[in-house]
Amino acid sequence: MPSICEFFGISIYIYYNDHAPPHFHARYAEFEALLRIDTVEILGGRLPERAMGLVVQWANLHRAELTANWERARDGMRLNNILPLE
Repeated sequence: MPSICEFFGISIYIYYNDHAPPHFHARYAEFEALLRIDTVEILGGRLPERAMGLVVQWANLHRAELTANWERARDGMRLNNILPLE
């Protein structure tokens, strides 16, 4: 499970051969959530409110890069790192 970004204690992952719809995983401490790339809607799990706000902000800035990484994962290619939220 390659990490593609880390910021403020939050790690972002996209898994190879994961199920549709296109999504990413966000981990913060003992919490994890799965979020759709296109809408940033939570598909499962949860994050604390502050961490969730940061993840949503980051995902909205990097939607095209997340989509490209999802496609790269589908093709079994190495994923590109994405700049963190500052």
